Amino acid sequence: MTTTLITGANKGLGFETARRLVAAGHTVYLGSRDAERGRRAAEQLGARMVVIDVTDDASVAAAAKIIEADGGLDVLVNNAGVAGIEARIGELGVFGAAEVTADMMWPLFETNVFGLVRVTHAFLPLLQRSTAPVVVNVSSGLASLTRVAAPGTPAYAYPGVAYPASKAAVNMITVQYAKAFPNMRINAVEPGYTATDLNGHKGTQTVEEGAEVIVRMAEADSDGPTGGYFDAAGTLPW
Repeated sequence: MTTTLITGANKGLGFETARRLVAAGHTVYLGSRDAERGRRAAEQLGARMVVIDVTDDASVAAAAKIIEADGGLDVLVNNAGVAGIEARIGELGVFGAAEVTADMMWPLFETNVFGLVRVTHAFLPLLQRSTAPVVVNVSSGLASLTRVAAPGTPAYAYPGVAYPASKAAVNMITVQYAKAFPNMRINAVEPGYTATDLNGHKGTQTVEEGAEVIVRMAEADSDGPTGGYFDAAGTLPW
């Protein structure tokens, strides 16, 4: 039986990914910062709830001890993420290069980048004991330098700095971890512009559509790709 942890899974893409993986036979730990919201979501899905705040060392360490005591981990889905101040489109707008400050960028990197590394590092010992370890890092199409630099595309038109930069860092981290741990399948995925709290539900596709590539990579076998960057249609350009 495959045991999977999904961070930020009490709603949105994480919740839908948990639902699909439970249905596929995984034992799923639904990670949530809020214990009550996590408990309700886990009960709804038939998953196990674990409190985990990816920005807090003690919280992550405690979650790792719980999952280790229960038998270990095979799949880690680093889904928890924020768009921070850039999420408030329509209220404050998206901050471009002329307006963005280091203080604006810090919260996004704290969750999207440092949080991902914090969780991955904590669970590496458990993953290394698995016979088929998998890590899925939820990235973004805005992390593609090729796309963002291509005039006439939606990515090129996006002026924000902090969110794309944080997800580009996720892509680099993915590649470096994949090289360091060739026995694991470690990939970055782009769910697409999905209607979630992250974008004020302005996304153009459903969570069911967005979760497809996350689920697919979570179920990668030992012959599957590693060190890649994918959306539902296939490989994306860096």
